[in-house]
Amino acid sequence: MKKNLTTLFTSSILILFVFCSACPGARIKDIAELRGVRNNQLIGYGLVTGLAGTGDDLKKVLFTRQALYNMLVRQGITVNPEEFDTIKVKNVAAVMVTAALPPFGKPGSTIDVQVASIGDATSLAGGNLLMTPLKGPDGKVYAVSQGPLTIGAFSFGGKAAKAQKNHPTVGRITSGAIIERKSPGTFAEDGTLAYSLRSADFTTANNMSNKINEKYGPGTAFPMDSTTVKVIIPELHLKNKVQFVASIEGMRIDTDANARVVVNERTGTIVMGQNVRLSTVAVSHGNLSLIIKESVDVTQPNPLALGQTVATPNTQVDVIEDDGELMIVEEGVSIGEVASALNAIGATPRDLIAIFQAIKVAGAMHGELIVL
Repeated sequence: MKKNLTTLFTSSILILFVFCSACPGARIKDIAELRGVRNNQLIGYGLVTGLAGTGDDLKKVLFTRQALYNMLVRQGITVNPEEFDTIKVKNVAAVMVTAALPPFGKPGSTIDVQVASIGDATSLAGGNLLMTPLKGPDGKVYAVSQGPLTIGAFSFGGKAAKAQKNHPTVGRITSGAIIERKSPGTFAEDGTLAYSLRSADFTTANNMSNKINEKYGPGTAFPMDSTTVKVIIPELHLKNKVQFVASIEGMRIDTDANARVVVNERTGTIVMGQNVRLSTVAVSHGNLSLIIKESVDVTQPNPLALGQTVATPNTQVDVIEDDGELMIVEEGVSIGEVASALNAIGATPRDLIAIFQAIKVAGAMHGELIVL
């Protein structure tokens, strides 16, 4: 059964590679972002009420006590500060509320919010977020959030045992905030667009510019640097900018990237780019295994005999060294050939990391080696 699943998984990967190889490059919308069209981060401080005894300890968390006192005063409830310090409330928790204001968000639209405890509350399950203004970096209120939380976790227990699943101190409110102010930003007000590549590369920027000019004429687009491509909207499309942007983002171009080998020794992960090439090099790698076994030999006296039980420690050390095979890697081989050749000598992922580091030091790797 396990073998069949492995074969099915391998076949699926091969089908995926064949399908992707038929795709003519990547879409512009997947490799570049239009400047001025982005999310804006919002944040706010609020209170969650209705908790079943899992809220903050008001004697220890002073900011929760102050926020609760201020909230009651704003609601017109007269509270004696001296007597309020003696009140024991365990169904309130102080939280930070965060959200992302989408581009072109209009007042009246709703967005999702994330709620996280900042006190010593043990769970936010069953809580209700009170009205919380969400502010941007400029200090202005752009949305207001309120509503019941969805936790997707639980935490129950007593003094001797506790059961917990996921993180009960973080929750989410779907469509829990109403936009009150239009998000800042401009969109092609001067008749030009600027695209920023997510991965800076001069070749990719030039390919993107050439593709746009092939469809809309020379001079429509030109790369300003390895990251930015500026596009001048033709006069025929000034009245329908959305259609023009959609047409550009749907174009497929050939992307390029530096030759890199990324390794993570902690996890044994190796990722190699398709442009990595090697000069002719000989590779030999042998494994050294050190096995130490600790045991205790116990000697007991005969029955009804006078004597003591003697415990003698016994240490056994075994050293196993595998024979290293010398393999010749020819110059200019592809990444697939490199992987096949190294697998032929039985190299594990951690062995490959050591081999790649040695090849890089020898100057035979044409690419960048990044160690995480």
